[in-house]
Amino acid sequence: MGARDTLLVHGIWNARAWLMPFAARLRGHGLRPDVFGYDSVFATPARAAERLVDVLRARPVPYLVGHSLGGLILMEALRLAPDLAVERAVCIGSPLRGSAAARNLSSLPGGGLLLGGSAGVLREGVAPWAGPTAVGSIAGDRARGLGGLFVRFDSPSDGTVSVEETRLPGIAAHCVVPASHTGLVLSDRAAAQAAHFLREGRFAP
Repeated sequence: MGARDTLLVHGIWNARAWLMPFAARLRGHGLRPDVFGYDSVFATPARAAERLVDVLRARPVPYLVGHSLGGLILMEALRLAPDLAVERAVCIGSPLRGSAAARNLSSLPGGGLLLGGSAGVLREGVAPWAGPTAVGSIAGDRARGLGGLFVRFDSPSDGTVSVEETRLPGIAAHCVVPASHTGLVLSDRAAAQAAHFLREGRFAP
């Protein structure tokens, strides 16, 4: 791929191709995205974050976007290397404060195996943000998804992650769009909000 200004990070049980539709939507907003691929089950998030840091040092970009677990990976990379030249990052449907669905799934026989090396960070989330990169978080509020098999949401959710789980102390901005967890990567609204934050440092009203 040629010059890029944005790097996307996919979630668990996915591959690079999963975020190609979202990448296409970002291109429609004038961005130049590429997608970072990693082993989301058999490797650990710490290793994925280290690889992401290596990639960003070799080919710096100003913007990062992560869906679901991908948002947790990029947050860990930014924590590991606060000197990276990343100005802004967007987490989309990411359980920054930990996932009740993941905690419940882990408690079932064999459930932890499905989450693999990512089980811990999905259950616990990440620490409040205090790094130099401005981080925005986008949540969905259409409760359709497999998460409903493992947890009952008593507040708005995207069917897998609750809106409250996507909020984190220290981030710059938060917004909610009408989409399910999977639908976030197909959502024109989510892509438009991500592009707006990456360019302006805030979400559109």
